[in-house]
Amino acid sequence: MTQTRALPLALIQLDVPPQQVVAQIGEQPQWFIDALQLQPDDYVIVRPHLGDDFPAFDRVSGAILSGSWAMVTDHADWSERTAAWIRGALESELPLLGVCYGHQLMAYALGGKVGDNPNGWERGLKPLTCSDWAKSDPWLAPLPGEFQAWLSHRQSVLTPPPHAQVLASSALDGCQILRYSPQALSVQFHPEFTRSIMTACLPAGISDDGTPLTGEDWSRELLRSFWQQTRLQPRVQAQGA
Repeated sequence: MTQTRALPLALIQLDVPPQQVVAQIGEQPQWFIDALQLQPDDYVIVRPHLGDDFPAFDRVSGAILSGSWAMVTDHADWSERTAAWIRGALESELPLLGVCYGHQLMAYALGGKVGDNPNGWERGLKPLTCSDWAKSDPWLAPLPGEFQAWLSHRQSVLTPPPHAQVLASSALDGCQILRYSPQALSVQFHPEFTRSIMTACLPAGISDDGTPLTGEDWSRELLRSFWQQTRLQPRVQAQGA
């Protein structure tokens, strides 16, 4: 008997957190798994820093590129290999969502400039403002003109790639959301974060301003919108008894 099953979502883990972070909250893929309530058959984890092969574009429904404690400007081998895979994925129209480091790496891979944020380390729960382009964007149209999101980054997209649309900004970063194609988007903030994750990721003795999240978690809604889009991808045939 032939059955069908959905293609899995690729969770691209970009390096490993510090050991004290791992001990408290695990590694990046787990944060997305929890945020989206993914089941084991829903995803595959790819770890380029450990030498994992990237999935073929027709074997996954989409990919999320995680945050990292690394810097894009270090040009690590695993990061450069991921950048090359991103370019191929975009050409293949694979749904992509870059988060924090993943956001910067997508922008770099597609012709943008990444470097130290001249405004310093942006961290904590901060307000973001959507651009006029966001009103007509299929993933962002439901969002209000301003919403809160968790942030922790020292580098930023300083110059977006040619033809990329800037869809949101913050007081310290002009490129909070970038749209590259109908299938590809990246965000500087962390839609997978909770306050407990934010707190665990900060160095000892450092805290954010403690601002509470009020109302709807719109950044999480954006993450869910991406997940729903990937589930619309073609299904594969599986042989069953």
